Amino acid sequence: MTGYTSRLAPLLRNGRKNVFDSEFERSLFDLRRAKLAEIEKLGQPAYPNQFSASHTLPQVREQWDGAAAEQLEANRVTVIVAGRIMAIRAQGKAGFATLQQGGQRLQIYVRLDAVGDQGFALYKLLDLGDHIGVSGYLFRTRTGELTVHVETLTFLAKAMLALPEKFHGLADVELRYRQRYVDLFTNLDSREVFVKRAKVLKAMRRFFDERGYLEVETPMMQQIAGGAAARPFVTHHNALDQDLFLRIAPELYLKRLVVGGFDRVYEINRNFRNEGVSTQHNPEFTMLEFYQAYANYHDLMDLTEELIAFVAREVNGTTITNFPIPKGPRAGEIVEIDLGKWQRLTMREAIVKWWWTEAGNPPMIEEFSSSVSFSRIVQQLYNVCKREQQAVGADLDRRPPYSQDVERRSLTVPAAALSLTLRQLASHGDSVLGQSIATVFEIVAEEHLIQPTIIYEFPTAVSPLSKQKPDDPEWVERFEFYIGGFEVGNAFSELNDPVEQHKRFEQQLTAREHGDDEAHQMDEDYVRALAYGLPPTGGEGIGIDRLVMLLTGSKSIRDVILFPLMRSREQKSEIGNQESDAK
Repeated sequence: MTGYTSRLAPLLRNGRKNVFDSEFERSLFDLRRAKLAEIEKLGQPAYPNQFSASHTLPQVREQWDGAAAEQLEANRVTVIVAGRIMAIRAQGKAGFATLQQGGQRLQIYVRLDAVGDQGFALYKLLDLGDHIGVSGYLFRTRTGELTVHVETLTFLAKAMLALPEKFHGLADVELRYRQRYVDLFTNLDSREVFVKRAKVLKAMRRFFDERGYLEVETPMMQQIAGGAAARPFVTHHNALDQDLFLRIAPELYLKRLVVGGFDRVYEINRNFRNEGVSTQHNPEFTMLEFYQAYANYHDLMDLTEELIAFVAREVNGTTITNFPIPKGPRAGEIVEIDLGKWQRLTMREAIVKWWWTEAGNPPMIEEFSSSVSFSRIVQQLYNVCKREQQAVGADLDRRPPYSQDVERRSLTVPAAALSLTLRQLASHGDSVLGQSIATVFEIVAEEHLIQPTIIYEFPTAVSPLSKQKPDDPEWVERFEFYIGGFEVGNAFSELNDPVEQHKRFEQQLTAREHGDDEAHQMDEDYVRALAYGLPPTGGEGIGIDRLVMLLTGSKSIRDVILFPLMRSREQKSEIGNQESDAK
């Protein structure tokens, strides 16, 4: 054992559990370490620091995929390329291998009489996953495969662990998330998802840059968690000896910039919210937020429809995408969604449109105006739940607050949420009316919003940063847009009255005192900024991760985040043991 491998030996002999998953893996590592020592004996560095290639594999494919065998033979093309070995086989004194680089693959042909004894000895010491460089000329095999006839072979890096044969099944899906570095080179479909993600960001920047927006950056550590209703992560700054919050949204800082005279700004930002993990939620996620002075929420509706269609065409070449419905009567069904065709409904109109038929006639719009009349609406829905409860003998009040299809509603109806809403309306009256309407909307309508839909006019009570409608102060100029059955973006005409904003913050503080740990904190400096004058402004936030899900047909947000948050292996093992003990 020589060179680099000898220096590794003391560490590897420890056999630490966090390095190897099994005794077999440890043995395989030792075997490949021995091969690496043999490669060093051939005069090849164990880990060279450079290889000068003439082309990338994608460039070779682009330039010569269409070249006929006769053309390559008449005009010999020499290339120097590098890549990871994804397939290898030897047949006596010759062999084929497949290199991969940049999401493309290219076959190489290695002959003893072409590379010499030392080169062929190196070839026989190679394993799947190794990185090599080759130089040679292009030709086509009898089957027409574009191939490099290798003349020199250079070792670049040894894969000390074996490549997985395939990634399939639930356990391996989790492995793809934990070991994304393996997923990306063994699963080219996964790689393509993240290539498209980069194209989404590029398209968004182009869209806004061409419209005179300025890209900016705002703090990720903040003294006050604001700009959204969410529970923040808390950290501590040692030098200043003060607690700080990881950003839940950049909104209040971006609007400060509009006050400062940047009339059109946007930020592609990382946000952090201390919430659960699901197919649509990750505690660390990416959003686009943008603000335009002298615009309102109607202007942003038009801009949103234009933006989403533009990004879809830039990324996929079409506004049509295929997406698996996450919930509802068609859960799991892959549907065609046209991102160029939109509908617009108020929140109240959406409740009426998708009213449960078992609950009787749909409510009239005027019934949303008071807690007394709206209580009757909620009661109608809850009565359906109770009848279903009696039919199946299940305690629906204990079930989670999300809705499923009518046919299976007896098992999953959100009776607990409706029951709580009834109690709140009875005890707090009109002060909880807005929140109650929003709850009913989520239960009745949200799962049906598969095709692009803008839902506008939200209750003031659930919109602390939005401007009220001039003719109806109980409702604000706000919209959310939904695609695929979930919310993708949120926008509104920004509240720019400092007195009203201070009042809204105080209302949020009251909500916090009553146990709402997602309510806003008071931001006195933001109120002061408004006092200097925020022009009429429209602002919007769009979830990048969810948009990428839609454009790539991905079922889970973890499929579109390179390194999603995962439960530690130790925690997962403990939970598994507890479940076994419980059985």
